[in-house]
Amino acid sequence: MSFSLAEYLVRKRQEIINTWVCRLKKEAGEQYARRPRKELRETITEAFNGNFYLIIHNDYRYINAFINKITKMRLEAGFLLSDVQKAFELFRSIVTPLLAEEADQNEFADAVIRINHCLRYTIHRFSDHFQSMHQKEIMAHNRRLEAEVLERTADLQASELKYKTLVEEINDGYFVVQKGKIVFANQAFCHMHGYRLEEVIGKKFHTFVAAENQPQVMEIYQQGKGKMGKSWSFEYLRRTRDHKTYPTEILSKAVLYNHKLSNIGICRDISNRVKMEAKIRESERMAYIGQITTSLSHEIRNPLSAVKMNLQILKKNPQIKGNDFRRIDISTREVNRLEGILQELLDFAKPLTLQRDHAQLNSILSTSIDLLEMKFSEEDIMVQTRLDPKIPDLMLDQEKLEQAFINILLNALEASPGGATIDITSTFEPRLHKGATIVIADQGSGVAEEHLVDIFKPFFTTKSRGTGLGLNNARQIIEAHGGRIFVGNRNSSGTYCRIELPAHPLGLKHAHHDQLQPGNIL
Repeated sequence: MSFSLAEYLVRKRQEIINTWVCRLKKEAGEQYARRPRKELRETITEAFNGNFYLIIHNDYRYINAFINKITKMRLEAGFLLSDVQKAFELFRSIVTPLLAEEADQNEFADAVIRINHCLRYTIHRFSDHFQSMHQKEIMAHNRRLEAEVLERTADLQASELKYKTLVEEINDGYFVVQKGKIVFANQAFCHMHGYRLEEVIGKKFHTFVAAENQPQVMEIYQQGKGKMGKSWSFEYLRRTRDHKTYPTEILSKAVLYNHKLSNIGICRDISNRVKMEAKIRESERMAYIGQITTSLSHEIRNPLSAVKMNLQILKKNPQIKGNDFRRIDISTREVNRLEGILQELLDFAKPLTLQRDHAQLNSILSTSIDLLEMKFSEEDIMVQTRLDPKIPDLMLDQEKLEQAFINILLNALEASPGGATIDITSTFEPRLHKGATIVIADQGSGVAEEHLVDIFKPFFTTKSRGTGLGLNNARQIIEAHGGRIFVGNRNSSGTYCRIELPAHPLGLKHAHHDQLQPGNIL
């Protein structure tokens, strides 16, 4: 019987809603934690129904109605856009692991694509609605202010105070530009850029724009110059006091301010949205890759097995000698290498699940080293270990962790010149990070600094051979255990890989899944 996503969501509906409400109270911010559970259950039920009709029937009516309703409710309650987007993203983080347990690879990939499309749509809709409602509020007050200026100049000061109070209360940055210079800004704008108000007033607006975006932003403002009532929006990188840049969205309009032609602007940090969209795109890409990989691997494996079998038969022929025998031997090794690549691709395409049990970390490390003993010997590489006997039994998937260690060790082996030493240490310091630390360090040439940020990305490699999946696979396994992994350059020469694993399952509650901060050691 084929898998039905619609039937699955109907069957799991109550479980998903209950989990969503529970995680909303704990993970989505203080505002959600304070809301009554009954209200959250009602809104989550509506959100689930909206998602269901969009994912299954491609029907946008229910989710649009929900977004219209919840945006007004959350804005009035003082919620941030990022909090609302994070709350909605919980749906995917709840549903996806459940799907992986029942759906096959193709069904799982199709479901992920549908769910990601739904999430991407809601993120954009929420963002547009928040922006639109802020815009309407500010613009409406501007119109009232302009009318009051014409009708009652005596009330101007009171009106301006009201205006400033309004713009100080919004979470987005608000500013007014006259002749290219900022003449007014709220505290949110100052905070976003890392300046005090007195440091902002009088500055050219492009001062707060990343150098690569300045020509584009100046051109946009030049096009809107003098066009009363014209509004425009765009995205750019804002520049802060410490020279960092962040994705920012801006809405601007030409108006009269203090009887002078001006541009008012509302700017919003969209870093979370950009990251979320990148995650969605990456998830969709991985789903497609997984689907294609699975299909291709099955198509290639059968003829490859036939080639391998025929090569083995030829090797047993006593008439084949010398160069002919050597060529068959080389072909056999290459076929074995292709089989290894196919297996790597299949492992990459499959959803990662762990089979945890009590295991000794040092024993897993030693087994991984033993499995590569012949390779180390062939390359004249010495392995030196210093393993902490105080490490207790941990809840680990031994097979998966061996796979991760072997991938890391192979990278160290390939980077090391003949006669070099690979140092492997394990330590247990519960007071520092409640777990075990493993460091694998080689004596190779190191990794270029510009490549360190990409080292764990799938299919990234600086080697002439290889799939670029080894370290990606290792990271997935380590993080699935609640751990962290980081690769950096040693002070002397070579590269180190540092792995941290929690001491017990409870450690997963406190584990940080961000990468360790870069730095040089050893």
